Amino acid sequence: MNPAFTESERTFLLKLARAAIQEHFSSGRTPVPEESAVAPALRVAAGCFVTLTRDGKLRGCIGNISPREPLFQVVMKNACGAAFRDTRFAPVGLAELAALAIEISVLSGTERLSFDSPEELLQRLRPGVDGVVLKMEGRTATFLPQVWEKYPDAVRFLDALAHKAMLPAAAWRDPGMVVLTYQVESFAKPQRD
Repeated sequence: MNPAFTESERTFLLKLARAAIQEHFSSGRTPVPEESAVAPALRVAAGCFVTLTRDGKLRGCIGNISPREPLFQVVMKNACGAAFRDTRFAPVGLAELAALAIEISVLSGTERLSFDSPEELLQRLRPGVDGVVLKMEGRTATFLPQVWEKYPDAVRFLDALAHKAMLPAAAWRDPGMVVLTYQVESFAKPQRD
């Protein structure tokens, strides 16, 4: 995926994500940037994930795959979701905000991956490039392309993703499994300026 955002647009979104979390502490509301401050590229609807880490460890990650709202609004909502609503973690405390690294991953559209066998699926996936969505029996789960760093082996990656969907690890081998792929443009800010 070719870079779609300028350095200033990336910086704007990263600052907006941190400002949204900060504003949550002071007022419980989402900031409303002046429309003239928001570049046209950031007003387009896009799926995105916001990932928070502290000392290199995951602290929260929330996102959406399908475009629903302008990107700048989704970034603010997902930043607050990652900080306060990721059920895997206690809510972020004000004292730790400055130590949080923020990564924004803007998604391309999803494409259904066609394959005739589990072996062909493994061959068609592009580790480190493709984000993957598994859908089966009303359950859905996704891993961003960055998760390939943790699970570089495609079998382990898909087993873990099936487990995340609350399916048996080998469920991705089932002929009824729907697999979608997407790519991301991701950018990060290590900590507060």
